[in-house]
Amino acid sequence: MNISKNIELFSRAQQSIPGGVNSPVRAFKSVGGTPLFIKSAEGAYLFDEDGNKYIDYINSWGPMILGHAYEPVVKAIQEKVKYSTSFGAPTELEIEMAELIKSMASNVDLIRMVSSGTEACMSALRLARGYTNRNKFIKFDGCYHGHADCFLVNAGSGVATLNIQSVPGVTSGVANDTLTAPYNNLDAVKKLIEENRNEIAAIIIEPVVGNMGCVLPQPGFLEGLRKICDEEKIVFILDEVMTGFRLAPGGAQEKLNINADLVTYGKVIGGGLPVGAFGGKKEIMEHIAPLGNVYQAGTLSGNPIAMIAGYTLLNELKNNPSIYISLDEKTARLEKSLNDILSAKNIPHRINRFGSMMSIFFTNNEVIDFESASKTDSNLFKRFFHHLLDHGIYLPPSPYESWFISDALSSGDIDKTLKAVESFEI
Repeated sequence: MNISKNIELFSRAQQSIPGGVNSPVRAFKSVGGTPLFIKSAEGAYLFDEDGNKYIDYINSWGPMILGHAYEPVVKAIQEKVKYSTSFGAPTELEIEMAELIKSMASNVDLIRMVSSGTEACMSALRLARGYTNRNKFIKFDGCYHGHADCFLVNAGSGVATLNIQSVPGVTSGVANDTLTAPYNNLDAVKKLIEENRNEIAAIIIEPVVGNMGCVLPQPGFLEGLRKICDEEKIVFILDEVMTGFRLAPGGAQEKLNINADLVTYGKVIGGGLPVGAFGGKKEIMEHIAPLGNVYQAGTLSGNPIAMIAGYTLLNELKNNPSIYISLDEKTARLEKSLNDILSAKNIPHRINRFGSMMSIFFTNNEVIDFESASKTDSNLFKRFFHHLLDHGIYLPPSPYESWFISDALSSGDIDKTLKAVESFEI
């Protein structure tokens, strides 16, 4: 494929932007080579600045669940933008968005709009601390809840990709309030609680992890955390920035039959625009200003263009639940066929999948936490990534990121992907 303009743009970008990118994983540092500069996208496809076409298995890291440039969303944005791009004042659309989310997530009584998943998680934790009057919290190794200081201890996503285990700029005081445990390990959580009795404000977790690759909760794990939080009066926060409205209309909570005290959203909720949200039980959410004293604010929170994009997409998902059946069928076919091909080639691998999220790990062992995810063959992943890229298949450029499937993906796209994998050799 022709990549001359991508090389030129990357070189130019590095003169003005740190590392040439505005989010670290985009730099291809984990896999090597030149990152793609995307010019346009439609449906299941990306088109780079050199005119190359790719089947997209990232979908903007999740939000393009119905494909790129989805016509109803595009039209809604075009119509709304005529009235200005921002007001800095309340709109009826914000109410409609909140009502729609409440109708889809049954345990959300009140919800506050923000501008990113990072902001949603940061605000939810601040709220939990203000509500409980405690400072410490528990997160899980390899889970990524955005780049707020407190979440960068033993984090996943780009932090894991770049092997940055200690992040400069995060103070020791902040780190000391962050307690970490291995994912899927209830005993480790119980030990932390025993050692920090009545000091823990919250437990925050990705119900299905997408930031150390796709890692699933083992039976009883989330239920055990819910029970612990009830017994210890700890706020249980589900980070559904990736899973919210992707795994089901009610997100992972609906799919896994687990209810959080607070839940954070992003990705799908904005239809590709910068949006986040946090919400949950009324008794907790009433502590947020202006009702309470836990302060949170944002000039662009509830931005009308972001709201109409998210509202249009969520409304489509709510009214057409068959979308989730279609997504599951496509991803299940992809999983089974990939497993058959790699097994026939005797390539060590494990495929983790939940709904329309999945990952291939090049290992003979189960991947259930960050330790097992980090022991996979990263060099083999690099070769696999570039082999598929050369065949017009765009995967996440890191073994620590989940694939996200869109409903725009066709049977022919899957066939092309499988044919590319069939030609891969160790």
